[in-house]
Amino acid sequence: MIRDITLDPFVPLMALAVIAAVAVLLLAIAAWRGLSGWAWRTLAVTGILIALANPAVQEEQRDPLTDIVILVVDESASQSLSDRPAQVAQARAAIEAQIARLPDTELRVVTLGDGADNRGTLLMTRLSEAMANEPRGRLAGAILLSDGQLHDAGVVPDLPAPLHLLMTGEATDWDRRLLVQNAPSFAILDEEVVLTLMVEDQGAVPADIGDTSQIVVAIDGGEPQTYTIPVGRPIEVPVVLPHGGMNVIQFTLPEARGELTARNNSAMVQINGVRDRLRVLLVSGEPHNGERTWRNLLKSDASVDLVHFTILRPPNKQDGVPVNELSLIAFPTRELFMEKVDDFDLIIFDRYKLRGILPGDYLNNIARYVEDGGAVLFAAGPDFATADSIYRSALSRVIPAAPTGIVIEEGYKPHLTETGARHPVTEGLGGLMSASDEPTWGRWFRQIELEPRSGEVVMSGAEGRPLLVLDRVGEGRVAVLGSDHAWLWTRGVEGGGPQLELLRRLAHWMMKEPELEEESLTATAQGNTMTITRRTLSEGDRSVEIEAPDGSTSTVELDEISPGRYVAEFEGAQMGLYRLTEGEQEAVMVLGPAAPREFEETIATGDKLAPTIAATRGGVFALADGIPDVRRVAEGRPAAGRGWIGITPREAYLTQSTSLKPLLPPWAWLLILSALTVFAWLREGRR
Repeated sequence: MIRDITLDPFVPLMALAVIAAVAVLLLAIAAWRGLSGWAWRTLAVTGILIALANPAVQEEQRDPLTDIVILVVDESASQSLSDRPAQVAQARAAIEAQIARLPDTELRVVTLGDGADNRGTLLMTRLSEAMANEPRGRLAGAILLSDGQLHDAGVVPDLPAPLHLLMTGEATDWDRRLLVQNAPSFAILDEEVVLTLMVEDQGAVPADIGDTSQIVVAIDGGEPQTYTIPVGRPIEVPVVLPHGGMNVIQFTLPEARGELTARNNSAMVQINGVRDRLRVLLVSGEPHNGERTWRNLLKSDASVDLVHFTILRPPNKQDGVPVNELSLIAFPTRELFMEKVDDFDLIIFDRYKLRGILPGDYLNNIARYVEDGGAVLFAAGPDFATADSIYRSALSRVIPAAPTGIVIEEGYKPHLTETGARHPVTEGLGGLMSASDEPTWGRWFRQIELEPRSGEVVMSGAEGRPLLVLDRVGEGRVAVLGSDHAWLWTRGVEGGGPQLELLRRLAHWMMKEPELEEESLTATAQGNTMTITRRTLSEGDRSVEIEAPDGSTSTVELDEISPGRYVAEFEGAQMGLYRLTEGEQEAVMVLGPAAPREFEETIATGDKLAPTIAATRGGVFALADGIPDVRRVAEGRPAAGRGWIGITPREAYLTQSTSLKPLLPPWAWLLILSALTVFAWLREGRR
């Protein structure tokens, strides 16, 4: 039971103040004029004012409330290193036991793990959430059980009580990590790109560790290469991307003796390889309607550098014009076809036939160019079926289809073959989803009959005869289009067709772009979800084996969503490099960073929290030195000392009931005031 004196005035406080002011003024005048009895009148007026203020006794029935101490236990990934889990368990048990022994004190234990989306340890955010769930007036203190490595130090809650850090870790802890300070997201193929790396040592580094480290470099999970680099200063690493599309470069440091973890010894760099320019050599035979179409298609693409070699006057044409008047300068044929042929990404032979203009050595060099990794497209016209066919040259060894000598002159619509419906060059071309779909594009009216010797027939023409044949020759790629009427699609004859899309896909397939590979295993990542795509020309069920960063493996079944395309989704529980295998196909994919934010800094420290803790008069204690005692301290006093931490009792309570009784009943006030007034009158009358 708590009793207190309070006021419950009969009139508003403002009116009471006015009455008091008037009374004081009148009494002051009476005293100044020396009127007799003014002192007794002052006593009477004072009694009247007190009566009007109505002093009362307030009684409260209170139930005391317990003080609350919040213990935030950091269970993020960095807390799993070394013997930190044992330190956490021991310290938590000790704090729980000590708080339990304190009277009228409760402990609230909250935990936190790694922040979503690799945001690290959100220690202050978790403390703020815990405080929001408790009455502020009962908070007697907060204790953080952590390594002190947090990533939201700027989110400081307004804590009305001491804050303490019980720090895990050992004074001898040290760690080595690999940093990628500069890495572009894309780079030009065949051009050098420079990455900036640094190896950094943290903590109590042993004197015998040395100032150099080995580093292992692997591209797309391939054969690793080892180099020696210095520790503690940035180094520039020049890299030339091996292929177009996404290149995954993995840098790994061997685990050093005694370091806390090897999880931050790896770095992944994903660089998209793009071509600066596509260098194309268009070799035209005699002029025809489709020649300008080929030229316009290639010139319309700003990323294409086109060299057009065309024969305007064949040697067998006799028009009386002297040879020395045919051109102002000699065309650099030898330089083009012998010395510079390897500079081209793609060579197109459009209705070219043997006329003695390009010697056999030139054509043999082009065949060598294909075998060494070049790309050639043959757009065949009627001459391909004659004795002057380019097939009758050294190029025959790289051409996958031989002419039968028959030229078909009739209207037909190009169709996709069963293989073509699965091949990325023709898959879905013009909206066709299978070989049985009827094309909506216009007809062609000429076809050279071909007899495939190798490769894949992806399009057919009149009566199902091979129309487009694709083949891999040595390191290069070859395509044979058995018609010179593709230009009808560009001109819009009978509605036209997707010639530009077909040419673009052909060129990219020949350039070995990963997205156009017919046998491929790729993956893309969105957060922790990996979308796996397997493309193949063969049929049958497919499954992919996935190796996680920790070495564990799992198998995922793939679903065929379209001919030759199998897809599955996989949720990765860990961040880092995943290796995918399906048959002979392999791929690598990175989910999140190779080294999560939790492992960027692993050495325990109190520096990040020191300003916040000092503002609450709390303390930072290393658990390696022992677990401090918990004491009660008065508010405003230091809350930490040698071997102890303090909490501030809040003395909070809950009011169950309240009663208000007048100090004196009204009749008592009336009697007292009447007596004072009469006494003052009598005293004044005697004078």
